[in-house]
Parts: sequence; C-alpha cells; structure tokens
Amino acid sequence: MSKQVHVAVGVILKAKQFFLTKRLEHTHQGGKWEFPGGKVEQGETVHEALHRELQEEIAIDVLAMQPLIDISHDYGDKQVRLEVFLVDQFIGEPKAQEGQQEGWFSKQQLSSVDFPDANIAIVNKIKDLTL
Repeated sequence: MSKQVHVAVGVILKAKQFFLTKRLEHTHQGGKWEFPGGKVEQGETVHEALHRELQEEIAIDVLAMQPLIDISHDYGDKQVRLEVFLVDQFIGEPKAQEGQQEGWFSKQQLSSVDFPDANIAIVNKIKDLTL
C-alpha cells in the first residue's frame, strides 16, 4: 500500500501571472515546477496548513483564498490529495525560501511547464478562469 499525503496548494495570482517554484532534485517529483504549498499536519485544517506553508515556503501572508479544485492522484509509490486554493490577496512579494528556482508564468505559459502529473488538473482548471 502506498503512502497517502494530504497537501494544501496555493495558486498564487498577481497581475494575470501565476507564481511557481521548482521542486528540488532530491525530492519526490524533483526538478518539476509546482504551485507552492505543503503537507497538512495532524490537528491542522487545510486553511491553517496553507497559511503556514505559504509563509514558510514563499514568505507571504494570505489574506483570502477560494477553493479551486480537489485532486486525488496515485503516483504508484505515493498517493496525494491536493486541496487547491486560488490566492489573489496576500501581503508580501512571493520569494522561494528553500533555494529553489521560482518564476511568474502567464496562463498560456503554464501549458508548456513541466509539472508533476497531479498538477495537470490544476493547469486545466486555470485555463477555465477568466482573468
């Protein structure tokens, strides 16, 4: 049985651009781009996890978030549940805090970015957004 991980994910939107970070090579799905976020810890709500993870990973304080999509994906060695939120109100300028690459991408550019498979559903959902 593969490990199951519950992840809170933030789709950071500013001026019609989306903020992504690149997973470090030694991590699961290393070298691929992702929307920032992280594991929901025991006793923590998904909202609390997203606030904490975005503060730790990219140094922003979330002011508001709205649900975007809920994804379950099986990588074979790991199962993930991604609860994804659109974050377009925040304090601070996103900046990768763990030494990984970062960048702002347009909706059109997202189609050519190398994402982990579970993130493809997020990209497809973003394509439906009116910006």
